Amino acid sequence: MPAPILSVLDQSPIPEGQTPASALANTLDLAQLTDELGYSRYWVAEHHATPALACAAPEILIGAIAARTGRLRVGSGGVMLPHYSPLKVAETFSLLAGLHPERIDLGLGRAPGTDPMTSFALQQDRRQAAPDAFIDQLYELLALLEGRLPADHPFARHARTLPGLPERPEPWLLGSSPQSAIWAAELGLPYSFADFINPNGASIAAEYRARFVDSERLGAPRISAGVIAICAESDEEAEELASSSRMMMSLLKQGRLVPIPPVDKALRYLDTRERSPGGRRAVIGSPQTVRAGLEEVAAEYGAEELLLLTITHDHGARRRSYELLADHFGLVEGKATRARAAS
Repeated sequence: MPAPILSVLDQSPIPEGQTPASALANTLDLAQLTDELGYSRYWVAEHHATPALACAAPEILIGAIAARTGRLRVGSGGVMLPHYSPLKVAETFSLLAGLHPERIDLGLGRAPGTDPMTSFALQQDRRQAAPDAFIDQLYELLALLEGRLPADHPFARHARTLPGLPERPEPWLLGSSPQSAIWAAELGLPYSFADFINPNGASIAAEYRARFVDSERLGAPRISAGVIAICAESDEEAEELASSSRMMMSLLKQGRLVPIPPVDKALRYLDTRERSPGGRRAVIGSPQTVRAGLEEVAAEYGAEELLLLTITHDHGARRRSYELLADHFGLVEGKATRARAAS
């Protein structure tokens, strides 16, 4: 199996002692760096009401990133569709696609990206909890984007007046469960599996491939996987850097929301905790260690692409992680080869 294509999944982490605005500036900086390094795409997540992450509005970040980069595909990882009107999402991403043709991805998710009370606060109608109507929303959104609504449908004219036409975003379905794989397969959509949430997804990916129905959207199954990865000059250094996100996740499981702590504080905290087996997978170490781990994940899923999620307290360490992997996977050389071929 060839080496996987490498891309970025960014949750805009907020380091302790810094502001959410600085985290957004870090996201823009990292996007420009990874564009230069030869990464394939840059997806931004959607999370609400947390001091750890500044990614509440991916559509705004996508526009800012696309305007500051020249080659990367830029998209959502993902838009949490239950919070929104399908028409509003269709108009927003149509506009982005019109501004940045052939570069915009619309990754769609079903999870709330937050706690139940914040989900309730995001609702327009708060008389009762919103029903789970994700699949109906998804069908409607795809029909709007693709102009497939019947002529007598009350929303048919809205599909003809999307602001970015004739450009369209590329839709992806995101998930970490069997149901999302089934929907992606039945609709002929590319599927991105969140290994960083559920590291036991190989059978789910296999089910997606087995059930896949060829469509005008996609002629064959296409799968990527989102993976936690932290790379440093040595295994030991990478493990130390990873302590920050481990402390944050440990406290999150206890219902305590905190910014990303510095390494020294995280190491002291983790020294008081017994390391539990299992849990979330993370590929951590030197370039050689991380490459071997990433290739193993890609083979497990049959994934041609991996989206790397890297959270550290120090932004310089996060930049360095992506630099080391770009060098070790030959991304810069590949980018130069493509540029020469295009000239």
